[in-house]
Amino acid sequence: MNILLIEDETRVADFIRRGLKAEGWVVEHATDGETGLEIMQDRDFDIVILDLMLPGITGQRVCQKMRARSNTTPVLMLTALDSADERVAGLRLGADDYLPKPFDFDELIARLHALHRRNTSYADDADDGKLRHEGLIYDYSAMVLTVDDVVVDLSAKERELISLLMTSERKALSRERILNSVWGTHEDPMTNVVDVYIGRLRKKLGPYSGLIKTVRGAGYRFG
Repeated sequence: MNILLIEDETRVADFIRRGLKAEGWVVEHATDGETGLEIMQDRDFDIVILDLMLPGITGQRVCQKMRARSNTTPVLMLTALDSADERVAGLRLGADDYLPKPFDFDELIARLHALHRRNTSYADDADDGKLRHEGLIYDYSAMVLTVDDVVVDLSAKERELISLLMTSERKALSRERILNSVWGTHEDPMTNVVDVYIGRLRKKLGPYSGLIKTVRGAGYRFG
């Protein structure tokens, strides 16, 4: 799954990101609501994990703006305020589920799976956990990439990178966006690690290396 996490508490955000990435999911992190809304304009996500108490606009307001834009992505709202009034207000504004802090990580995973099943149950074709483009298939459940039916050995970061690129097909991703999504905000923004890993990934894609295109002055685009 492709998850957008909007959470300003560093400790909580790191805990969630590490856990979800260990599940094989791609996680993009925003520390405030306005940034989260901007990211959603450029990319599609399976689920948004949204903290209620954010700097600037609140999580409730973010959810309200999402629905006003006809964004139907499922929203799991997190809050330290476990009152019935808070839950009802969030649900009325468009949240799909509520999880009070502190929470058990297994419960978070179970709720995310339930939201994803609910959101895809009426799709024309059931989600089989695979991303496809020409002869490339990335099975993000098994975390396996095949090129023309041949399994390609990828490192953990290469798996996160190909998943990010394929889920953002035809959209230009800046180096900073890729760096934050795959390596985290703690990484030195001046590092060339993104370019190095793009080069490695292109070699492993063989005849499909040209699908990862360089966008001059911006970053990279897949497809």
